[in-house]
Amino acid sequence: MRLNPGQQRAVEFVTGPCLVLAGAGSGKTRVITNKIAHLIRECGYQARHIAAVTFTNKASREMKERVAQTLGRKEARGLMISTFHTLGLEIIKREYKALGMKASFSLFDDQDQLALLKDLTKQWLEEDKTLLQQLISTISNWKNDLIDPQGAAGLAKSQRDQIFAHCYQLYDQHLKSCNVLDFDDLIALPTLLLQRNQEVRERWQQRIRYLLVDEYQDTNTSQYELVKLLVGSRARFTVVGDDDQSIYSWRGARPQNLVLLKEDFPALEVVKLEQNYRSTQRILKSANILIANNPHVFEKRLFSELGEGSELKVLSANNEDHEAERVAGELIAHHFINKTAYKDYAILYRGNHQSRVFEKQLMQNRIPYRISGGTSFFSRPEIKDLLAYLRVLTNQEDDSAFLRIVNTPRREIGSATLQKLGEWATLRNKSLYHASFDMGLEQTLSGRGLEHLQRFTHWLNEIIQLTEREPVHAVRDLIRGVDYESWLFETSPSPKAAEMRMKNVNTLFQWMTEMLEGDELNEPMTLAQVVTRFTLRDMMERGESDEESDQVQLMTLHASKGLEFPYVYLVGMEEGLLPHQSSIDENNIEEERRLAYVGITRAQKELTFTLCRERRQYGELVRPEPSRFLLELPQDDVVWEREKKVVSAEERAKTGQTRVAGLRAMLENAKKG
Repeated sequence: MRLNPGQQRAVEFVTGPCLVLAGAGSGKTRVITNKIAHLIRECGYQARHIAAVTFTNKASREMKERVAQTLGRKEARGLMISTFHTLGLEIIKREYKALGMKASFSLFDDQDQLALLKDLTKQWLEEDKTLLQQLISTISNWKNDLIDPQGAAGLAKSQRDQIFAHCYQLYDQHLKSCNVLDFDDLIALPTLLLQRNQEVRERWQQRIRYLLVDEYQDTNTSQYELVKLLVGSRARFTVVGDDDQSIYSWRGARPQNLVLLKEDFPALEVVKLEQNYRSTQRILKSANILIANNPHVFEKRLFSELGEGSELKVLSANNEDHEAERVAGELIAHHFINKTAYKDYAILYRGNHQSRVFEKQLMQNRIPYRISGGTSFFSRPEIKDLLAYLRVLTNQEDDSAFLRIVNTPRREIGSATLQKLGEWATLRNKSLYHASFDMGLEQTLSGRGLEHLQRFTHWLNEIIQLTEREPVHAVRDLIRGVDYESWLFETSPSPKAAEMRMKNVNTLFQWMTEMLEGDELNEPMTLAQVVTRFTLRDMMERGESDEESDQVQLMTLHASKGLEFPYVYLVGMEEGLLPHQSSIDENNIEEERRLAYVGITRAQKELTFTLCRERRQYGELVRPEPSRFLLELPQDDVVWEREKKVVSAEERAKTGQTRVAGLRAMLENAKKG
């Protein structure tokens, strides 16, 4: 497929800073992959001097595959395609000395972070869940804005912020003494290092001579700063983004970074991609007219050559159960008449709580479905606990895994003990596990803390010895030895939940045993290989499962970004849901409008909106108004379905069931036929 003139211009402009404003479905990934090929084949760049950065593992995997198809593995060797956080990690790994760190640092995930902060802040926050969550997001925002603990203390006005700044200080000290980084450090640390250290900055500007950034509208302050430091005054870069799809301001994303580019790089070349290859003209016209209600620095209008397409539909329902019933009924009928696949349909909603009634309806009607962004097996706490034990068995240098298990189940080893152990380990340049056996540790640590710690590490040492001879027995002894089942019954909300969690542990143990023993198809693996396989699976699976099975897709509007479906149901189009009530109260409707725009532009062929006359909210019945976004659409292209007569609830339930039963019978017969 040939590039259109806009895409061609975006690919060939390489002499200075370039912003590609890529509307929904306008082929931006093609532009990025073709531009990389153009830089290597036509402009004399070596692959190892080019870096392309995006936001999710999934996007970077897709980009790698597309580039490999365009260039071939050999030409693409050395090319860096990664997420922002992986690029940050790469810089930290190479520059750990300049950062004053040990080479063997560990990473904290959000659960590790929560556990540590809960422990460190007990006397101020008293384990208050809401305050803890607020503290975590405040620390994250500070790091994203490149503010260190001293800076935060200087900025703190209210008493709450002063306490938060103090907690940030304690948290920061703890991470440093244990040689641990959290997710936000992966951007903040390299950015601050490049700012302060000219030698390192010049080294990376030589290493990355051309930079491409995807989804640029999602960058926060530190990510934009990192981009500026990497490109330097040469400013050989391309950023691709769409200000109309910026829906992450609550996570620190700043759509105004698009405006800043023009100020920071006056020679900026702006290329607009306005031809959409995804949706019908009617869907795009509606999206254009809706988003025109937001103020814009750069104007653009999407167009399509895929034909006019059918009108957009608005269905009304009496309440949320009826809404789910109607969507299921419409979907079954549409699927039957048009002989489509289930995976061609998506049901999109503003909040996760809306999914339950749809799940119930789809389940009752035996329609296969998948919820995106649900909890994956590997991100369950009990699986992460067991994986952390296995990581320490196979690598005693893994400090973050050690920190996760040292007090799970509780062994009365507090954060003060761990901080002293961390300081001693740094001094001796050893891992936390190995440092715990040092004779000299008694100089800084004594009494019960030392006794509990050494009892644990000596027991662990016995398991490690056994692991080399009999890994399956070792792991079984480990689960029994820590009495993990009792711990689950102590900490789970109900016995039923504890049983489910123990079942998950047994499932993992069973998988592991099969992998260690091998079978006729697979060679036996070592425990270290099994652990690596599991850990990677966990990191890749975070909300990014790639199963291509035939299922209706249910997801939030946020999760739908970047995806496309032939038939879309956008449900709950009411004031208070979309736009969300909090944004109405704060008079911040623009981001909600962008969210509606993202939802509309997911649809390729047909788009149906639904809304309720009544809805239960927090236990009370409300009568919502239709969403203002429905009224902002071009009404000539929208059909509002009005139900003629008023039907009682009993009659409706009866006819609804009869209709669905009839459709189901038709389907069953069709299958037999």
